[in-house]
Amino acid sequence: MTDWRLLLTRPADESVALSNVLAENGIFSSCLPLLEIAPVAASDTMRKVIQDLDHYCAVIVVSKPAARIGVELVSQYWPQPPRLKWFTVGAATAQILDDHGLDVSFPADGDDSEALLELAALREAIAQPGARVLILRGEGGRELLAERLRELGASVEYLELYRRSLPHYATAVLPDRIEAERLNGLVVSSGQGFVHLRQLAGDAWPRLAQLPLFVPSPRVAELAHAAGAQTVVDCRGASATALLTALREHPVPVL
Repeated sequence: MTDWRLLLTRPADESVALSNVLAENGIFSSCLPLLEIAPVAASDTMRKVIQDLDHYCAVIVVSKPAARIGVELVSQYWPQPPRLKWFTVGAATAQILDDHGLDVSFPADGDDSEALLELAALREAIAQPGARVLILRGEGGRELLAERLRELGASVEYLELYRRSLPHYATAVLPDRIEAERLNGLVVSSGQGFVHLRQLAGDAWPRLAQLPLFVPSPRVAELAHAAGAQTVVDCRGASATALLTALREHPVPVL
C-alpha cells in the first residue's frame, strides 16, 4: 500500500488524525481540509429540545462535531443525563458520548446509516408505540436515516447543531497540490465534502475525476458518479479502518 499518495479533505483536526494512522501504515497523505465546522448559535427552540430530551426514546448522533456540541448542550441542562438510548454511526463518535457517561450503541459491522438501521438495539428502542427519535447533525444530511426510521413507525426530529463551509483557498490550490505532491487518490468523508471538492476543482475537475475517489457510503458514491467521477470506491464507512481496508482491496492506479 506504500504506493498510495492520498489527498485528505476532512476538517483539519480529523485530517491530521487520519494522516497519522495512514503514516503508521506506510501511506503518504496530504491534508487539504474542505470542511470548516462552525457551531450554530443556540436558539430557544434548540434549548427547548434539549430540555425535553427525556421525551425521546432514542437520540442518534451522526458525526463527531454533533457529538461534541451535543454533549456540551446536554451538560448545561442535565447535570444527570436522562435515561435513554444514544446511537451513533461509528465508534469514534460513540467514544465521545461514552466519555460523558451516555448509554451509547453503534454497529460493529459497518459505520454507515444502513448498518445502524439494522442494529437490534435501535430496532428495539423504536418498537414502542409513539416512539420519538431525535437526530443530532449539522445543517442538512442523512435524510435516508430519517426516511427509513419513519417507515418503521417512529417520529423523527432534527436538531441541527453546526454548519459546514468551504475554507477559503487560492485559485488552483487543489490541482496544484495534486500535481506537486504526485497524489493518486482522493478521500472525502461526506456528501458535503465531495460537493466542496468538486467546487474547488473548478475547470480541473475532468482531469481530477480520473483519480480514484474513496467515499464513505453508497449515497456519496452515487453523488460522485453523477458528477463524473470515473473510479469511486465505497469504503462503507468513514473510519480509518474502513479506508485502509478499501486501499488494500483496490489497486494503485498507474499515472
